[in-house]
Amino acid sequence: MLIILGINLVILALVLWNVLAWPRVGPADGEARPTCSVLVPARNEQANIGPCLDAILRQGTAVTEVIVCDDHSTDATADIVMRHAGADPRVRLITAGELPAGWSGKTNACVALAAAANGQWLLFIDADSRLCDDAVARMLAEARRRDVTFLSCWPGLALGGFWEKTLMPMLNFVVFTLFPAPRSLVRNDPSLGLAHGVCILARREDYHALGGHRIVAGEIFEDTCLARQWRRSGRRGVCLDGQDLIRVRMYDSLSAILQGFGRIFFPAFRRTISFWLFIAFHTVCFLLPFVLLAIWAARGIWWPTAALAAATVLLMRLLFAVRFGYPPWSVLLHPLAQVLLITTGIGSWWRCRFGRGVQWKGRTYHGRKPAEGAP
Repeated sequence: MLIILGINLVILALVLWNVLAWPRVGPADGEARPTCSVLVPARNEQANIGPCLDAILRQGTAVTEVIVCDDHSTDATADIVMRHAGADPRVRLITAGELPAGWSGKTNACVALAAAANGQWLLFIDADSRLCDDAVARMLAEARRRDVTFLSCWPGLALGGFWEKTLMPMLNFVVFTLFPAPRSLVRNDPSLGLAHGVCILARREDYHALGGHRIVAGEIFEDTCLARQWRRSGRRGVCLDGQDLIRVRMYDSLSAILQGFGRIFFPAFRRTISFWLFIAFHTVCFLLPFVLLAIWAARGIWWPTAALAAATVLLMRLLFAVRFGYPPWSVLLHPLAQVLLITTGIGSWWRCRFGRGVQWKGRTYHGRKPAEGAP
C-alpha cells in the first residue's frame, strides 16, 4: 500500500501541474483575420445541428463559410441544414460518399468537408458542440500568437442528469492523470500530441500537404492520431483548455455513456498489453485503496495508509472539479465511476476480440483487433 500511495502522490503532483499550468485560449486581437471555414460532420443529428449552426453563425465575420457534411442521415438533419442555408448564404450542405472499407464515418466526412472548403483555416467541430461567442476569432488569434498550424481546444462538458455528472468527469480524469499538458506546449515531440475531435483548427495548406484525415482514416481516436502525425511531420500543433470557447454534451443517458465509452475504449489502444496495463493501473491505484479501506472499516480496523491513498485520488478529482466545473458531489462517487469505467473497458475488449465489434450510429467498428505487432 505504501507503493500505491507513493505512485498516487506522484500522479497528484502531475494533476496539480496540469490544473495550474495548462493555459486557456487568450482573447481575440485587432490583427487582420485569415479566412476560416467551419466544417461539421453530421450523422443523424437533427436534435443538435440547428443549435450548432446558430452558434457558428453568431461568430460573425470570423467565419466566412460553414459546410455541413450529411453522413447518410436517416432523420431530418439535411432539411434543417438547408433551412439555415436559405437564411444565410455562408451555409452549405454536402453529402458524404460511400464509406471506404476500413474507414470510420467521421474521417470520411471530414475528408469530404476539407475538399469542399475554401478558407485559409479549417475548423472541424462536432454537431453536438456549441461555440461560445467570439470563439473562432480567439482561436485564430491564439494560433497566430503561438505560431502553430494546428490548434485543438479541449471542450467544456455540458452535464445534464445524475449519470452524466457522475461518469463524464472520468474522461478528463483518464487523460490528465497521465498526460503532461504543460510539457506538450514546450516540446513538439509526437508522443505529446493531443487533440479533441470536437474542436480542431488547422491551416488548410498544411492539412492537405500532410494528407489530412486520410492518414488516420480507420482510427476511432482520429483526433489525437492526427495531432501526433502533425508533429511527426515537423509541423507545430498544440492543445489548449477551451472550455470557455466550446462546450459539448456528448451523451445524455447512462446507456449512451456506456455505449460511447465502450466504442472508444479498447480501440484506443494499439496493443492488447497496453490496454490491460491501463486496466491494472486504474484498478490498483484508483480503486483498490477504496476497496481495502471499506473492508478494514467493516472489521473496525483503521488503515491510515489506505486512507491516504484514497484521499489522494479524491483530491485529484476535487482539483479537476474546480478546474473543469464539475459538481463537487461527483468527487465522492469516484469508486462507483471507477468500477463502471473498468467494467466498460473490459466489455469493450470482449466485444472487439470475441464479439461483433463496437457499434456507433448504426455502424460497427473494430470487430477484431490486429495481431500483436501488426501495423
